[in-house]
Amino acid sequence: MLRKILIGCCFSLLLSPTVFLLNDSSITTAESKKPVPEYAKWGRLAMEETQKRYPSAQIVDYLHVGRYKKNGMYVERFKLWLKQDNREFGVIVNITFEPDTERVKNITVVKTDR
Repeated sequence: MLRKILIGCCFSLLLSPTVFLLNDSSITTAESKKPVPEYAKWGRLAMEETQKRYPSAQIVDYLHVGRYKKNGMYVERFKLWLKQDNREFGVIVNITFEPDTERVKNITVVKTDR
């Protein structure tokens, strides 16, 4: 009887790390399959353009405001918050592009206090 209990305990100890590994990998897999937002590509472009215009500033926050249609084109709008020296300020970035080809037509970066 004691022998069966010891064998059962050893067997359960051998399986327990496997169970933890299986649970951990399923969590990691689920996290890695998060969809990339449609605006991510435009957000990277907005940050690049902002860094070109304000090379010594650090981008400390980022917000996708939204997308709207204007004159047959799409406009992606972002608000970025920057820090330069001891002051902080925001910029609004509008990226206008053709919906079919995604060819960029215009990028505007406007400084704002809020």
